[in-house]
Amino acid sequence: MGKPKTKEELLAAAAANYKKLTDFIAALTDKELLTPLDFSSDEKKNEAHWKRDKNLRDILIHLYEWQQLLLKWTTANQNGNNTPFLPAPYNWKTYGEMNMEFWKKHQSTSSEDAMHMLQNSHTAVIKLAETFSNEELFSKGIYKWVGTSTLGSYFISVTASHYDWAIKKLKAHRKNCAAK
Repeated sequence: MGKPKTKEELLAAAAANYKKLTDFIAALTDKELLTPLDFSSDEKKNEAHWKRDKNLRDILIHLYEWQQLLLKWTTANQNGNNTPFLPAPYNWKTYGEMNMEFWKKHQSTSSEDAMHMLQNSHTAVIKLAETFSNEELFSKGIYKWVGTSTLGSYFISVTASHYDWAIKKLKAHRKNCAAK
């Protein structure tokens, strides 16, 4: 499936990729769950997130926190409070620092709690997406606060695309575990 271009495609992709993610997580072995994520031996995996996330919880919390950004941003702007997507002091050049703050904030969160938080967050994001029309989600210029993008692209980013990212990371972890 290509990148969603309609509300129906967005909702279908979000649901399908969430199911793929949760099914993949459910199939992880105890060894895979207990082995820390370590991609240091792969020089191609040099983006900050490959070093940041050490376990399943860290990945789940990352997904959860980005969904919270969407929920807060959309609600604030719908209520007339002109709010940027990324909270101060962060911007699109410094959001990696924000991701580290999310990581630090949740070091005492359990994997079970993180899964529950993501489940609730996913549900809230889908319910919010359902309140918008296809035009509101996929036409540029509908909401001034969205800027030059579409609202739907933000929903795709924090659901279907982010779930793909998490699955890719967990598959790489599974491969590392099998090699040990």
